[in-house]
Amino acid sequence: MKFPPLLVYSVLRLLAFLVPMAILWVFFPIFREFWWLAALFAAIIGMSISLLFLRAPLSDVSRDLYARREGQPKTAPSDEDVEDEAAER
Repeated sequence: MKFPPLLVYSVLRLLAFLVPMAILWVFFPIFREFWWLAALFAAIIGMSISLLFLRAPLSDVSRDLYARREGQPKTAPSDEDVEDEAAER
């Protein structure tokens, strides 16, 4: 079963934030008191991990979004266009 690229990338980004946050809380007791500082450091660490290691999932998401956007018609066909097409057949 293949998961959508957006779901995979989102889960990996959340893990890149939550794992450092948990490590900071467990191993450094000062961060239990200053939770906002732990969240700030975890966000910086998560962003760095994401930039370094999640390039392939990000490009998969970008490619999928581009394909979806280009595959759909820009505007819905008008009634006249549908009637003209049906008359030509």
